Amino acid sequence: MSESPAAELTDRAHEVSSEIVTDILRLVRHETGSYDLPGLAGGLDLLRELTVSRLGRPDHEQRHPGGECGDTLTLTYAGTGAGHVALVGHYDTVWPTGTLAGWVQPAPDGDGREKLSGPGIFDMKTGLIQGIWALRLARESGTPLPTVTFLFNGDEEIGSLSSRPVIEEVARKADVTLVLEPSAHGAVKTARKGSGIFQVTAVGIEAHAGLAPQDGASAITALAEFVVAAAAVAAPEKGTTVNTGLIKGGSATNVVAGKATASVDIRISSAAEQARVDAEMDAIEVGDPRVRIEIDHAWNRPPMTLGAASAPLLALAREVAREQGRDLPDTAVGGASDANFVAALGLPVLCGMGAVGDGAHAQGEFIYPDTVPAQTALVAALLGRLAEPLRAPATTS
Repeated sequence: MSESPAAELTDRAHEVSSEIVTDILRLVRHETGSYDLPGLAGGLDLLRELTVSRLGRPDHEQRHPGGECGDTLTLTYAGTGAGHVALVGHYDTVWPTGTLAGWVQPAPDGDGREKLSGPGIFDMKTGLIQGIWALRLARESGTPLPTVTFLFNGDEEIGSLSSRPVIEEVARKADVTLVLEPSAHGAVKTARKGSGIFQVTAVGIEAHAGLAPQDGASAITALAEFVVAAAAVAAPEKGTTVNTGLIKGGSATNVVAGKATASVDIRISSAAEQARVDAEMDAIEVGDPRVRIEIDHAWNRPPMTLGAASAPLLALAREVAREQGRDLPDTAVGGASDANFVAALGLPVLCGMGAVGDGAHAQGEFIYPDTVPAQTALVAALLGRLAEPLRAPATTS
């Protein structure tokens, strides 16, 4: 009995796994912190070079300037079928340039299982390389394939400020979007929290702290009151968290502060919670009425749930995984990604199609290299099943 296409692709991915890992490590060794524009530019050049070296020149490409953010690159490879798949991933990382020099490789697990570590290897440079190799392996198999558009953006870690319109445009043109973010211990991510970063400004009245403190209205004191009240808006049982991560203000120790600001990270699981948070934040009052509180409700990503459009895509991915001889669980996570934007459009999307490992945004983030072949083959086989546009299962009355 012959193997299934997914199993054959997995076998082939094992044969070339050392080449895939070599590409991963090459990309990881080029640092691409979100605020290092020269590093980002060079990293995107390298990513394009790696793509072209494995797939040839694309049929269409466009580099979208990011301004103060990393550029976004789209590369489209024409397929043989009518389907169109977007493979989306970011090449920026949370790690500032220079981190690599002091990076310490983790020891293997207790059972001797190898780990590979480096800034951004888990989140999410491994997924980018796996996506490139997935199309290469699918091509080599000779199966009909969809048109594939890669989208590489350099600002996801800071909110996809410049790339969001490009992501939404690409997703609208594709039948489905696969986001190559890391998996959750092998599970795909079908639900993510929405996120916002509120900028809160307290405007008070400056005065000499020793000679005439009564004439002043402290922005810092008022902001401290606000921050405590804002923390009470959280509702963890509903998936809502509130974290004030940055505060600054005042001009000198002997001056009643005239201005202070805070950046508040908010995560929500539903539109209803978003509305509640907005209303309760606006309702917060501080003790000194002379201080004015200004709130910029900067919601960044809407919450993502497994909608009707994405359910058939999840079912198809699970079918492919079963052909590989494994299960494919799905899960909800607290972090947001560019998949949130696609889901909000009501379009089919799966996230977490990339690396298996752990430690995103933490020193020692790592991947398990022995999972690279199966994860690469999963995407490759799924591309073969998407040569024609995905259709939802017919319903019977």
